[in-house]
Amino acid sequence: MLPRAVVVLGLPPVHSCNTAHPHCALQIEALMMEMQNPDTGIKTQTQKVMITNIPHAVAGNDILQWILQRLQITAEEALHLGDLFVKYGYIYPLQEPKNLTLRTDGSLYRFQTPYFWPAQSWPADDTDYAIYLAKKNIKRKGILEEYEKEHYNMLNQKINYKWDFVIMQAKEQYKAGKERKKADRYALDCQERAYWLVNRTPPGMLNVLEYGLDRATDPNENKKTTMEFYRREIMYCQQAIMKSRVKSSVSLGGLVKYSEQFLSNDPILSGCLPSNPWITDDPEFWDLNAKLVEVPTRMRVERWAFNFSELMRDPKGRQNFQLFLKKEFSGENLSFWEACEDLKYGDQSKVKEKAEEIYKLFLAPGARRWINIDGTTMGITVKGLKHPHRYVLDAAQTHIYMLMKKDSYGRYLKSPVYKEMLAKAVVPQETVKKSSNFPFGRRHLRSSPSPIILRQQEEEAKAKEAATTVDITQAASPSSPPCCSLLVLLLLVTPAALTVVPSHWEQEISL
Repeated sequence: MLPRAVVVLGLPPVHSCNTAHPHCALQIEALMMEMQNPDTGIKTQTQKVMITNIPHAVAGNDILQWILQRLQITAEEALHLGDLFVKYGYIYPLQEPKNLTLRTDGSLYRFQTPYFWPAQSWPADDTDYAIYLAKKNIKRKGILEEYEKEHYNMLNQKINYKWDFVIMQAKEQYKAGKERKKADRYALDCQERAYWLVNRTPPGMLNVLEYGLDRATDPNENKKTTMEFYRREIMYCQQAIMKSRVKSSVSLGGLVKYSEQFLSNDPILSGCLPSNPWITDDPEFWDLNAKLVEVPTRMRVERWAFNFSELMRDPKGRQNFQLFLKKEFSGENLSFWEACEDLKYGDQSKVKEKAEEIYKLFLAPGARRWINIDGTTMGITVKGLKHPHRYVLDAAQTHIYMLMKKDSYGRYLKSPVYKEMLAKAVVPQETVKKSSNFPFGRRHLRSSPSPIILRQQEEEAKAKEAATTVDITQAASPSSPPCCSLLVLLLLVTPAALTVVPSHWEQEISL
């Protein structure tokens, strides 16, 4: 749709503008500068948006008419080019900030600050985006779009080590923005929102920068097929062939094994013992499964043997594992791992203090509870402690975790410490409760009836059906005793009745 505009401008299509064609962006910027020329460009004026007067605003139809006269192209091509200007962030809308299209009516637009132009290659950093979302969160008192909430929470976890800096910057920018004039503040908000709509595209919107300036390769570029190119292709294919793969049958087998292993521990499929606390008033389930209960349930102790992560996830399991490690004179390993967890999820203001304490207690030369890690890991950790953050001890923590998993965990499961805990673990009995229609209660499994019993029941049912169709008054003579009629009916109902016929009835039958 843009061939003539491209010819007039003397540059390749806009969607192929990237590092391979830097002159493309420069040509577009030159055109944007010409559009803002006071003499030959688009005339800007102060326009009223809602109750605010916005300076240097232009109408959408004025932009379209200027493109038509300047480039001498069709209206359809001019509209497409104008849309691209808006989508790439060179022009941003004032009235509908989320609608990144050029409307050919009186809709108002403004030219983006050159600092935010795509050709400047200004990186859309996560920290800057977090500051923008935090500032917007403060301004709107927690009311964000759904995708913005997801990005906000994700960035909080990703750069949590400098989240205090993010909040501080957001508050300072918000405070400085309140001191500006209302018109400037409104225009700046629209300008900033348009930039992040382009660089952090919401779900459902087209990401125009997919082939933008930061893309490493140009899909429209004519690559030269040299020997080096083919050599790399062959190496890539060889590595792909050598990559280990798992058969689907093996994967499904592992999934079935995992499901069977955890079936007894699933409260929905197997129920809760002694009762389900969600549908009853019995809190005994919570008491038996408290974090550091004195005697845990047998099901809970058996779960520690499933894998090492199950043991480390349970506070009572770690307590029992620590008792075993102390007997092996290696209790400092688990203490170091727990200290690293406290550093990760503790108070941000105490991160530096806790990191220094952990180093002095476990890692420093001659430390009181010194742990044994390799020199490479120690070098990485010491280097990171110069600028401590939450995850500065991850390398050392992973090393100790794998050491406990491969070396200590197997011996723990065979040790008297674990066996004694397993022996004294309680097995709660199901409490008697009223019947309930709730589908997640503990279900009693009943065996299916035997085929022989089913066959006998079918024969008895057929005999009863036949008895209802026979006229008993015609089956026996009037002179016969009443007991004979009853006997005939009994014989029709079930052949097994012959085994219980009285002796005086046999005489009557023989007559």
